[in-house]
Amino acid sequence: MPGFNVNAARAQRLEALGRAWTFTLDDDTFELPTELGRGTARKLRALDDNDVDGLLQLLLGEQQFGRFERHDITMQDIAAILEAYGKETGLGLGED
Repeated sequence: MPGFNVNAARAQRLEALGRAWTFTLDDDTFELPTELGRGTARKLRALDDNDVDGLLQLLLGEQQFGRFERHDITMQDIAAILEAYGKETGLGLGED
C-alpha cells in the first residue's frame, strides 16, 4: 500500500485554490496566501486576539499592508474579508 504523498496533496490543493486569494478594495487588489506555513501560524498564535492590524500585516506583508492602511475601511469590512477568506480557503482567521 503506497503512503500518503504530502507534496502531491499540496499540489492538488494549490491547483484547486491557487497560491493566493485576492480581494479588491476600491481600485486596489490585495493577495492573501491560500496556505500558511508553520512559522506564520506560530506568529499568528502570538498575536493578541484583538490585534487586527497585526493579523493583516502578517498576512498581507509590509508592502501590501502599507497600501491597505491608506483605505478608509471599517471593522465590518475586515470581518467580511476574513469570513470570505476563511470560507474559500478553509483557513479560519479572526474567529473564536
